[in-house]
Amino acid sequence: MSDVSRRAFMHVAGVAAAVVGATSTNAAVGNPSRPTAGKIKVVSSANGLEATRKAYEMILAGSDPADAVVAGVGIVEDDPNDTSVGYGGLPNERGIVELDAAVMHGPTHRAGAVASLQNIRHPALVALKVMRRTDHVLLVGAGALDFAKAHGFPEENLLTELSRKIWLRWKETLSDKDDWMPDPADNDIPVADFFRSRSVPLVQSAATRDVKVASDISPMKFRRPTGTIHCAGMTRLGDFACTTTTSGLAFKIPGRVGDSPIIGAGLYCDNEIGSCGSTGLGEVNLQNLCSFAAVELMRNGASPEEAGMEVLRRVAKKIEPRLRDKDGHPDFGLIFYLLAKDGRHAGVTMWGPEKFSVTDENGTRHEDCTALFTRP
Repeated sequence: MSDVSRRAFMHVAGVAAAVVGATSTNAAVGNPSRPTAGKIKVVSSANGLEATRKAYEMILAGSDPADAVVAGVGIVEDDPNDTSVGYGGLPNERGIVELDAAVMHGPTHRAGAVASLQNIRHPALVALKVMRRTDHVLLVGAGALDFAKAHGFPEENLLTELSRKIWLRWKETLSDKDDWMPDPADNDIPVADFFRSRSVPLVQSAATRDVKVASDISPMKFRRPTGTIHCAGMTRLGDFACTTTTSGLAFKIPGRVGDSPIIGAGLYCDNEIGSCGSTGLGEVNLQNLCSFAAVELMRNGASPEEAGMEVLRRVAKKIEPRLRDKDGHPDFGLIFYLLAKDGRHAGVTMWGPEKFSVTDENGTRHEDCTALFTRP
């Protein structure tokens, strides 16, 4: 081999070694399972169909997945007809809307959250600011409000006329032994529809089923809403982010905080594995750290559906008697939305049928959740 050929060979070998070394170093400090060209996917709760579409479009255009999912749920936070989130969310027992939200970012494994936040329409955006502009994870109450105002978020009354009427009807018909009395001339169909849609079939009377006006419906015969929106997205490079935002349990004790703003309960993501988030009764989720548990099950080889169903079984096994129906089953709703590194996804629910939202290369759609139990 000539000197020129030998020098050329050594140069090429040196470059190759440098590339291999750089790749090994990156794998050691980054994500060894990161794909080079994956598929964008966004999943959400059933009320997040447009949220998934918005987040997908933003990720496709190059946005950070945290910005994308927060922008997606912002559509629902703006919607006065969704009484479980943001503007128009149902208030606490005093008639005050209190909001909770959290964001988690896979590439940095950072998170931000707010709880019992009043007068701010977009708590998920505030949570994103907490993640990016502070050394904290969770801000609550007056401190969260001061932080939001310091970053330019305007205060506003979040109680819409519909939510106010629903709250007032709940107070007026909660008991026949207090001084609250409904207006007998009230014929508000949207309020009646709200209570009727959440009635409990096992205790529903014929009079309740045939109701024409809201005043005929007793809140003692309906399930208090626990609706929320969760949204998670994955980029082509396999980077995750997720967010959960809610007005919490309707008519809750002031200051009550559910699972939504708690990392590991209302949401969790690990950039090497995937993400999980939830809607439903927050207290049981807090007691079991369900989202963290589901991601860890996926780490150990479970599919998204298998992981979610296993967590539901664990919850169903451990709940206290007062939260069981006459057959011993859980008497509450709980849904998980799971997204794995390889692009698999699932929605699983304690009680079916339920839907969840997906947007990917196949379009925007609702899919069926896998149910642990199904009501007749």
